[in-house]
Amino acid sequence: MTTAAGPAATSVPLVELRDVHKTFPAARGGTPVEAIRGVDLSVEAGEIVGIVGYSGAGKSTLVRLINALESTTSGSVRIGGREIADLKERDLREVRLGIGMIFQQFNLFRSRTVWGNIAYPLEVAGVARAEQNQRISDLLHFVGLADKAHSHVDELSGGQKQRVGIARALATEPSLLLADESTSALDPETTQEVLSLLRRVNRELGITIVVITHEMDVVRSLAHRVVVMEAGRIVEQGPVVQVLSDPQQPVTRRFVSTIVDDEPDAEALAALHARHPGHFVKLAFRGDEVRQSDVFAELLSRDVRFELVYGGIEEVQGETFGNLTLALDGDPAAVTAAVAAVADLVPTTELSR
Repeated sequence: MTTAAGPAATSVPLVELRDVHKTFPAARGGTPVEAIRGVDLSVEAGEIVGIVGYSGAGKSTLVRLINALESTTSGSVRIGGREIADLKERDLREVRLGIGMIFQQFNLFRSRTVWGNIAYPLEVAGVARAEQNQRISDLLHFVGLADKAHSHVDELSGGQKQRVGIARALATEPSLLLADESTSALDPETTQEVLSLLRRVNRELGITIVVITHEMDVVRSLAHRVVVMEAGRIVEQGPVVQVLSDPQQPVTRRFVSTIVDDEPDAEALAALHARHPGHFVKLAFRGDEVRQSDVFAELLSRDVRFELVYGGIEEVQGETFGNLTLALDGDPAAVTAAVAAVADLVPTTELSR
């Protein structure tokens, strides 16, 4: 099994899509389905990119275009600088050998042992038996399943099955790994174990990973960069911390709200006002330039009491961000002056009843 200290430097993106469209023919009595609409996307070698979207957003179709299981209606798809749109099937098979796939339902052969499942892509690729044996042994140790080599799939837990799936995807030593909803069938604890393994794949083997998911928590835990899709288009993308801390599009804000508290909705705000007296403000913390203690000290210096009633602070990839809703209490003039002073430190939103 080849190892690497880190991603290789390259001036050419490993994956590059330019103005890609994919339209599926109409079913009987229906209309054509435009699944991908003018997508531009670059994935650099060594990146982990998370592609998120609700059902029907086009993210799974996008993956099938990247691994050449679907052809584009128009536009360019390049893998390692090589245009794949016009390649013959024999050449496409060569491209696919450099792309590993991990699936939601594992897609393992029940008739084969763990060893036999990992061996399958090597057999198809015509790898010599001695090299097969060495790769499989190395991979089983890498994914922590050396003691399960001769077990059958039905004897494994869901997390173990996905580890086999990862080992099988790595067998042909790909430069790119595509994970399509690879943790959706797993419980939260097992999901974190699989994500930790994928981080090792990226860090220790230098393999680029594209993760397709509808779970923003997977993106937060794993990805360097996030791409948000809606109705066949990319509507927002950027570093994970940037997108989580300052989402621009409504669909992105809906995703982010599943893991980051923004501000209470009207019903929650009314309930909070019923329990807590005072003037409500939302404070947005981004990075470590301004500490919470600085803001709280400013309030106390103006004899304004406060209570945290909603929100929280997150840490992603060593950077902190979050939103805190405070109920401020004190002399009205002092509260007004305090809000103005705090607004000079951090973005501040006053929340009406």
